[in-house]
Amino acid sequence: MIVSKPVVAIVGRQNVGKSALLNRVSGRQTAIVEDLPGTTRDRIVTDVSWGGVEFTLIDTGGMESKPESSVTLAVQGQAETAIGEADVIVFVVDVRDGVAPGDWDIAGRLRKTGKPVILAVNKVDSAKFETIVGEFYELGLGEPMAISAYHGRGVAELLDKLVSLLPPVSPVEATPEGMKIAIVGRPNVGKSMLLNALLGEERVITDAIAGTTRDAIDTPFDFEGQNVLLIDTAGIRRRGQWGGGVERYSVIRALRAIDRADVTLLVLDATELLSAQDMHVAGYIQRAFKGVVLIVNKWDLARATKTAECTDFIRGQLKFMPYAPVLYVSAKLKQGIDKIMPLVCQVYQERMKRIPTAVVNEVVQRAVAAHVLPRKGSKQLKLLYATQAEVNPPTFVFSVNDARLVHFSYHRYLENKLRAAFGFSGTPIRLVFKTRG
Repeated sequence: MIVSKPVVAIVGRQNVGKSALLNRVSGRQTAIVEDLPGTTRDRIVTDVSWGGVEFTLIDTGGMESKPESSVTLAVQGQAETAIGEADVIVFVVDVRDGVAPGDWDIAGRLRKTGKPVILAVNKVDSAKFETIVGEFYELGLGEPMAISAYHGRGVAELLDKLVSLLPPVSPVEATPEGMKIAIVGRPNVGKSMLLNALLGEERVITDAIAGTTRDAIDTPFDFEGQNVLLIDTAGIRRRGQWGGGVERYSVIRALRAIDRADVTLLVLDATELLSAQDMHVAGYIQRAFKGVVLIVNKWDLARATKTAECTDFIRGQLKFMPYAPVLYVSAKLKQGIDKIMPLVCQVYQERMKRIPTAVVNEVVQRAVAAHVLPRKGSKQLKLLYATQAEVNPPTFVFSVNDARLVHFSYHRYLENKLRAAFGFSGTPIRLVFKTRG
């Protein structure tokens, strides 16, 4: 079942430690941290799990009481968008500043939302600062929680409270079970025109102006007797180019569309292949374990280029998804459109493929015999048992003597062996290693 993760927004003034908190919670350097105000200007989105509960965490730029420059106005808009999307808000303040005037202003805005707010008093790096924490009761947002994002103090308690406030996870939609396809990519690569071409009618507005599509648009249709839901999305802009007004909402919703989908159509522009933002979107698709077909649109404008050369270039850039098929089309001229849905259905079937356990173990044992198992010191990895636990995405669970011994290169080696034996074209496969006992 496809579910929508709850959303948590981290907000506050500049330089109070919002990005440090995001990095601490996510366990990786997701956001740039610098002791300079205004380092984070756009929303940074990452998926987090705590106590078995998954949610999407959004870091925002510093909010100001009276933003004046175009940049600070844009930052303010991004933060307001994150607040609007959030189920729970973490309001970060700086214990060393005390209750600052800007904190009063933000607290007033948050109270008006009616949403759960956790007041996190950051930079409580030692006991001497704890006596100051009580001052923040003045903001009228309940009990302030003392934390140090840098040192990790109080962060576990904050997450426990956060998880208790999250709404229960529920299905995203009540549509009939069927294949869900998200059409994603940069602005103005022809996503909406492609959707219209697939449907054979003008279902959504298209325009040469980038950003015509503002939200994810769901369009159910029947393809050869199979229920299909097409999700057209707004263009995912490069960070620093997310505009104002209603467009600010498009990015999170486009990423959510990928989360909802079984298969994604990543639309590329033949006249400007693989920008940094294309790579960013491809990476998100891969991390979400979604099926993918790479659609090179506007191929009628790039006739001088040979498909083999273009494919080699794409493969060289997207080395992390060598399984992704590539199609060359012109949505405007309806060329190559008839090949898309049969290929998408094939990728979907690959995602739903289930391999008998005996067959999986036979392939794995041959792989083990053909390659030296990794070791650390005197301890060597032992693969005891393997089985396919899930489909959509295909998920294989390996019982091993010590999961810590599984090196990334051996993980990739096993994945390649599984692909060579079973295919899984167009879809990532998830490998899970569990220590016996």
